[in-house]
Amino acid sequence: MSTRVKNVAVLGSTGSIGTNALEVIAGSEGRLRAIALSAHGKCTRLLGQAQRFKPRWVVVTDEKAASKTDWSSLPPGTELILGRAGLVQVAAAQEVDVVLAGIVGSAGLESTWAALEAKKTVALANKETLVMAGALVTRLAADRGATILPVDSEHCAIFQALQAGRREEVRRIVLTASGGPFRELSVEQLKQVTVDDALLHPTWNMGPKITIDSATMMNKALEIIESHWLFGMESEQIDVVVHPQSIIHSFVEFVDGSIIAQLSPPDMKLPIQYALDYPDRRPGVSPRLDWNMRWQLDFGPPSPERFPAIQLGHECAKTGGTCGAVLNAANEAAVEAFLEGELHFTEIVPACRSVLEAHNFDANPTLERLIELDGWARQEVTRWVCV
Repeated sequence: MSTRVKNVAVLGSTGSIGTNALEVIAGSEGRLRAIALSAHGKCTRLLGQAQRFKPRWVVVTDEKAASKTDWSSLPPGTELILGRAGLVQVAAAQEVDVVLAGIVGSAGLESTWAALEAKKTVALANKETLVMAGALVTRLAADRGATILPVDSEHCAIFQALQAGRREEVRRIVLTASGGPFRELSVEQLKQVTVDDALLHPTWNMGPKITIDSATMMNKALEIIESHWLFGMESEQIDVVVHPQSIIHSFVEFVDGSIIAQLSPPDMKLPIQYALDYPDRRPGVSPRLDWNMRWQLDFGPPSPERFPAIQLGHECAKTGGTCGAVLNAANEAAVEAFLEGELHFTEIVPACRSVLEAHNFDANPTLERLIELDGWARQEVTRWVCV
């Protein structure tokens, strides 16, 4: 095992992924160092993290929020950088070994791209990067000799299970889903769902956007697309199963019928640590399963009527091109509208489908075209909401 200290840039350090990553780093006995931290507007929390971890850089992308904060207590040697360009700067910095891409949504694409261009190892928690620009991002990583390691618990599980055989021996991969808080509700009952209802996830503690995605199961749609690009699987080789306990994080079925699964408590510290320490396995701060307890693991197919987002994910994975970027942007805008009371829960997925079907499809888009369509899709959702 390597004894060299790894310098980690934690992008999105004040969010759920970022705070879990800092717990992993704190418990690493010095083998991991937080060399850079970033936040959008949570400056007080970022300042507290900087005082504890003493990074080389802290980045704030919301310059207005930064101007309202007293940064005089930053540790000596910690440089404050303002603006989105700071994310690109630290992601590509020579001193950085691993970039933990924990910024939610399409906002994380630019810094992830910069890290890959700089031949970094990217611990990818931002699924939207591959959903938006999977073909371009994976090609860039291959051309530059960069490494993408999945941090999503499902994709980390698949990454580990795939090591049990050769890729040509894989029949399919199966993503597990908790089903969110509404897995037992009827379609009629879903029409009565409130924002507060949707934010009460039964097993995971996540930010509001990801929690709503779990409730609609749009997170599985995005994970289907991400799996296509991460593992080279066709849409037909990617399935979803509802597993309420969130103990099995996903599994791989091989052609002989063998199924390899990865199990652990529903806690993000394990997949984060796996990516940061890779290829080594080390003791860490993740909780363990208690095998002195009685366990029951349940599985069932997701209802296509209750969760139409999954079909959208399969369609976008199969069609490729600009579909992922449009779906992701439309979903981000629709979730925001729902959280602000402008859209009903059951309208989120139909709004996404409407925008997806209305866009001018391009099979081989440039990055600039994808960014342009990202903005277009958000505007379309705004018009959809106003109808």
